[in-house]
Amino acid sequence: MKRPKRASRRRPLGVFDSGIGGLTVVRHLLRLLPERRIVYFGDTARVPYGAKSDATVRRFGEEAVKFLSHYDVDAIVVACNTVSAVALRPLQRDFRSLPITGVIEPGAEAAVRETKSGRIGVIGTRATVASGAYVQAIHAAARRAGTRVRVDAIACPLLVPLAEEGMENSRAAREVLRDYLAPLQKRGIDTLILGCTHYPPFRRAIQGVLGARVKLVDSGEATARQLARQARDAARAAGRVARPKGRRGTLECFVSDIPLQFERIGRRFLGRSMGKVGLIPQDDLPWFERNPIQGGR
Repeated sequence: MKRPKRASRRRPLGVFDSGIGGLTVVRHLLRLLPERRIVYFGDTARVPYGAKSDATVRRFGEEAVKFLSHYDVDAIVVACNTVSAVALRPLQRDFRSLPITGVIEPGAEAAVRETKSGRIGVIGTRATVASGAYVQAIHAAARRAGTRVRVDAIACPLLVPLAEEGMENSRAAREVLRDYLAPLQKRGIDTLILGCTHYPPFRRAIQGVLGARVKLVDSGEATARQLARQARDAARAAGRVARPKGRRGTLECFVSDIPLQFERIGRRFLGRSMGKVGLIPQDDLPWFERNPIQGGR
């Protein structure tokens, strides 16, 4: 598979998600690691992942990593909570030479730091919640911190299509959130993890339902902060400046379907213009061996 020759600058960071939601993670990465070049893949042809089997999610995750590997990335962020929950360990095992980071452990650690009462809630896709990955990660983080927590997780499958349609501030979204969040309110949570990259656009609506006293934790932001800390530590250890002056990062985006919709909604998720979006045709397999259609036209 032919890929364009790249300059001798630092290799890019790969990021993938089941759709446009991962751009909420990219938004934080661009802010906290402004010198990094990022290659993003959103699997918009097969979103959502949260209702699919573990085996299917693992296969989709493996294909995304193979695609990003063609761009000579030096690390990959699994922005998708569902893939992080059910496929992160297999991906790390199968691609040993490539550092792969998920979003669950950073989110769990941030929630343990934020909570005052030890009562933490999690909302995510059915697959993420069923995996128990957040519950396990939160309890592990609490043990490391020497504290005790109680965790309640709720699946919120309707939020992904609402986000994809740009309806995060609609009356329908508020009504759905009231129903979803009612059990967590009864449990008296003081911290809520947004366990899906499609959920950050609902922050205002969620805060309106739960009230200002409940802290919201964006796992994507927590992951970006962790990567930024690691970059600073590595730079200091090497005697380098963490953010070289005058060097700006770039963003390349690819999707597996509907690039026009991706650009329209993705611009709002990203908070800036996305430029051209490449379409990866899905009409034959293996799709990750094909060249993208620049601009998706």
